[in-house]
Amino acid sequence: MGILALFARPVTIAGVTVQPFSLAPYDPSAILYVQGLDVSAYEAPSLAHPFGTDGSARDVFSRVLYGGRFSLSIGFIVVFITAAIGLVYGAIAGYYGGRVDEVMMRTLDLIFAFPGLLLALIIVAVLGKGYWELVLAFTAFGWAGYARLIRGEILKVKENEYVMAAKALGARDRRVIFRHVVPNAVAPLVVQASLSIGTVVIGVAALGFLGLGLPPGSAEWGTMLDQTRETIVQGPGGTIPWWVTVFPGGAIFLFVMSMNLIGDGINDALDAQEGEDVARGGEV
Repeated sequence: MGILALFARPVTIAGVTVQPFSLAPYDPSAILYVQGLDVSAYEAPSLAHPFGTDGSARDVFSRVLYGGRFSLSIGFIVVFITAAIGLVYGAIAGYYGGRVDEVMMRTLDLIFAFPGLLLALIIVAVLGKGYWELVLAFTAFGWAGYARLIRGEILKVKENEYVMAAKALGARDRRVIFRHVVPNAVAPLVVQASLSIGTVVIGVAALGFLGLGLPPGSAEWGTMLDQTRETIVQGPGGTIPWWVTVFPGGAIFLFVMSMNLIGDGINDALDAQEGEDVARGGEV
């Protein structure tokens, strides 16, 4: 799905086309009948338009492919930033302990007292709609879960003999934390990060469905659902253009399910490695 999104339309950076391919047959924002094509609104799926057209006579197939750029990139960017912040925050709290840990953990408790999606909704409502506004909304407090997770792992790892040996040899705290402690405590964070990408994509789609995501007309999957939700209920004798909701919603479902499967696979792989290390240590 990432490859399809990347090659959906050409990519131009600073006036230079770095990706010239286009899998999407039409411009995702183009109103086709304005361009002289014999296309009407809410056309059913056909060979010319595999996913049909929406209420503005735009090609849904092209929009779903291109929309992956918004949803997927926001998910990966948010998780990368929040995992990095949570890693540093949790490592400091767990390593130093005492009053430092107490103050930092009470700050996390304050953050956890509010629903994450509600906080994101408030931030977007204040800052306005936009790509980086969504990134900020899910980054501002999303790091807290990673911080608590890595802090618990650090509390266990820092008691190991190799950490004490590094301290005895005069290694600075920063070197001990990021060279000896964090690498041996980061496995659960990697699993959590892979699972959280799907959660962020669902959150972005939820805000888009509420009209608080990207600007109207954007090809982001949740925003596409928001623009077509009035088609779900029709009066007597009306027909429901199911394709305008099924295909964007199906894209969200497939991506989130895929990330959950990847997260489970990473978790199984790391558990297997840990089991091999324990067995090898037992043999010694």
